[in-house]
Amino acid sequence: MTDPIAQGLGYAGGVMALIGGLYGASIGIGLAGSAGTAAMTEDPQQFKKILLLAALPMAQIFFGLVIMLNFIIYVNNHPDIDIMRGLALLSIGFMAGVAQAYSAKKLGDVCAAGIAELPRTKGKITLNTMILTVYAGLIGILALALSFMAISLIG
Repeated sequence: MTDPIAQGLGYAGGVMALIGGLYGASIGIGLAGSAGTAAMTEDPQQFKKILLLAALPMAQIFFGLVIMLNFIIYVNNHPDIDIMRGLALLSIGFMAGVAQAYSAKKLGDVCAAGIAELPRTKGKITLNTMILTVYAGLIGILALALSFMAISLIG
């Protein structure tokens, strides 16, 4: 028997993951963009590197999208989910959304710090900054993997 409330909760969980990625990325991009504006006043030649670093927090949007699509596929393939599974999906989506938001915000922090140093280092900090963003982005990747594992355990 189909429970539309349970299905709605499942879909809402997926949407929460995407919302987290969107929200966090907007904050992260804003932080990096603000630092970029200041850095360009010192050295306008760094624009391409600023653009590259400021875009990195957007990765969390794609992770959130992949998580949401996984939720949609799960709910569509399990039309008989009950309210407990719906609540479980909502909780998993909440976890993933918070992780995506926090990860994207921290990505923005790391990128902003690197962007601020671009003029002083004549752009030599770019690669190191990109490598350091991996640590902040790892939280979003782990949330992606853990959400897939958790959904598979729901049954």
